Amino acid sequence: MAFGVQHTHEVPALDQIVAQPRVKRFLTAAVSSGHTSHAYLFVGAPGVGKTVAAQALAQSLVCPHGGDAHCDDCIRVAHRTHPDVHWYSPAGVSDYLAGQVRELIDDAQLTPVRAKTKVYIIQRADMLRGTSANALLKTIEEPPAQVVFILIARTVDNVLPTLVSRCQTVPFSVLSSQAGVRAVELATGVGDYRAQIALAITGTPQQAEQYLLSATRQEIRAQVIRAFSELAHADSWDILQAAQRITYAITPPKKSKKKVDTAQLSAEEQQEAALVEQYLSKKAQSELEAIKKREATARDRSGMIEALAAAKSLLRDVLMYCEQVDVAPVNADHSDVIQRIGAHTTTAGVIRALEAVDVAIADINHNVTPQLALEVMLLSAKEAL
Repeated sequence: MAFGVQHTHEVPALDQIVAQPRVKRFLTAAVSSGHTSHAYLFVGAPGVGKTVAAQALAQSLVCPHGGDAHCDDCIRVAHRTHPDVHWYSPAGVSDYLAGQVRELIDDAQLTPVRAKTKVYIIQRADMLRGTSANALLKTIEEPPAQVVFILIARTVDNVLPTLVSRCQTVPFSVLSSQAGVRAVELATGVGDYRAQIALAITGTPQQAEQYLLSATRQEIRAQVIRAFSELAHADSWDILQAAQRITYAITPPKKSKKKVDTAQLSAEEQQEAALVEQYLSKKAQSELEAIKKREATARDRSGMIEALAAAKSLLRDVLMYCEQVDVAPVNADHSDVIQRIGAHTTTAGVIRALEAVDVAIADINHNVTPQLALEVMLLSAKEAL
């Protein structure tokens, strides 16, 4: 991809690309000149802004005002409800289903509904394999008029080479910590220290933005810091109680499994229950329930991983304190806790506590019950600190 200097006019939608200036300049030049490719491949590590850039480019292509970012079309793209912008992600465990690609190919032959261009954003393009990849390849080789494909992947190496050769590759750089913080600040309007905390826990600007919108996720961090602040004087029972508080912050206790009176449900819940009962067979209802349980389990694990990330962030600050490193702590709003823990432990102790957190994360990824992994981690951290 060439990033030469070109005279261009501004495309407001592309201003959303705040941490990838070279990508922004390249796409602005393409859009403003009217010389966009029929297929792009956005590659880069998770969290570097590929999805944001794909959305911004889609807005620029379907907007009747050249990508003003505020019209009805641009808003529909942002909400993923625009009829001419289609998002795809793998429906299979490890790849795209053949039916997904067939649907995409068939739809691409149809004329746009309200815009002059149709856009297909294909996430995790590295998971396009076999017949699915080959079928899509034929469409990209001979694309219908007014259709643009945006493939998103982590690396070029994992994408089918023949697909890569048909796309304009756009590399995304790894964000510096300063760029990540700045991106979160611009997107949310929060101060520097809150952006740093959110990034330290979630790892990417996009996730950090979602974290800052969630009082529940911020409460999980508060409970983690409380647990560590009380660790020195806690006995085993106190630690188990602390683990339970964190677990309940992630997943509130479930209601009784007795049949719930529909009168106690909200209007929306009653409507959903009625539709399920009316239109789904018993087998389909059972399958839907199984899907909901899997999704709930995934949320529980994800929430606990995030809680452990909050613990790591705090312990890293304690480590910097013990080593007398002259840097501001990430968790500056709890400097008193950092100093109190640091004053009564050693560098070696903090390192052992960090190792206990890593073990808990690995255990959860290997299907150990999240609360059990948390309990073991807190007990080990108390012993280490």
